[in-house]
Amino acid sequence: MSVELPFAPVDTVIRRNAGGLRVSADAAEELARRIQQRGARLAVDAAEEATADGRKTLMPSDFGVGEVPDKDALELPVAPVDRIARLDIDDDYRVAMDARVALASVLERFADDAAAAAADLARHADRRTVKAADVRTYFELAQYY
Repeated sequence: MSVELPFAPVDTVIRRNAGGLRVSADAAEELARRIQQRGARLAVDAAEEATADGRKTLMPSDFGVGEVPDKDALELPVAPVDRIARLDIDDDYRVAMDARVALASVLERFADDAAAAAADLARHADRRTVKAADVRTYFELAQYY
């Protein structure tokens, strides 16, 4: 599976949660892959919600977002998030612009949680670098996919 999300903004998310720790490129790549998996799954769930409501357009509420944040306040770019949203849903669905921003905000919170936990795991291992193994361990412990 190719990763649609650029690693640079994911690296920024990890670094803002890592404090003084260094971050390996593999950690950013692993987290980007997990964000993409999560985003695709959320889009499938949102499409099911839209279908149940008789719609073909995904809306922010389908992602559990009431108030959509300003897209400029987000680190994750909206265009790749839009591509992630479309990975596992039919081409018949549309994703409203505010729904793309809503999904980006949900995924950024998801990434923040994972990055903070991965940094804690690196500190616990008495390392100064957050590695891909820390990200994987977090998801194993949290029982995410």
